[in-house]
Amino acid sequence: MPERHERLIARTREVCAADDRLAAALMYGSFATGEGDEHSDIEFWLFFAEDPGDERAWIERIAPVTYVVRNEFGSHVAFFPGLIRGEFHFARVADIAAVAEWPVSRIVPIVDRHGLLPEPAGELDTGADVCGRFANWLLLAYHVGERGERLRQLDALAHAQRHLLWMSRLAEGRTEHWLTPSRRAEAELGAATLAALGRTHEDVGAAWRAGRALWLELDPAPPGELFAELDRALGA
Repeated sequence: MPERHERLIARTREVCAADDRLAAALMYGSFATGEGDEHSDIEFWLFFAEDPGDERAWIERIAPVTYVVRNEFGSHVAFFPGLIRGEFHFARVADIAAVAEWPVSRIVPIVDRHGLLPEPAGELDTGADVCGRFANWLLLAYHVGERGERLRQLDALAHAQRHLLWMSRLAEGRTEHWLTPSRRAEAELGAATLAALGRTHEDVGAAWRAGRALWLELDPAPPGELFAELDRALGA
């Protein structure tokens, strides 16, 4: 583990242990799975029984920060010196039970004062679910592109690409990085898959062709009428 990251993680443990308002805390992500390196984030969930107050002030008990932002998912992202990112999810005791439903392989408990932290089940979405969500973003990309909104189309295709990566991981049995399907994709997915995904982030037709092939692998009863309409609109 890089020394700077090790110090931040150790200090986070100390701050969590000293805060009696904290019912439980855990670390997840690369350092929880033993894959962290100098480019990795440090990532924590914090479950409070009482209001933690100013989130930035809480984080600054760990180390000085250059910036803190609350991201679009509601977590606080801290920028520590050396451009190290730290993600801190400030949650409540009532949120602890949801950990059991997380599709992650490993968490590291930091604090568990009342023995409430469950092990995540690690259950993945079904192929049909992931394929359906891919179709949702693909269809949006198609329509906004037809309207002439190219930037919006690229945004929708980025979401479709993420689902194509999930579909590819299910098809190839490489689900070890499910939470972030692009992580180590070049090392873990086959050459043919990588080639098929080469332009799917920018070309709605290429996205459909790649998704169509993967869907047929994952779902024994794909929606025939939808396939026919997408084939006519986008080409198979």
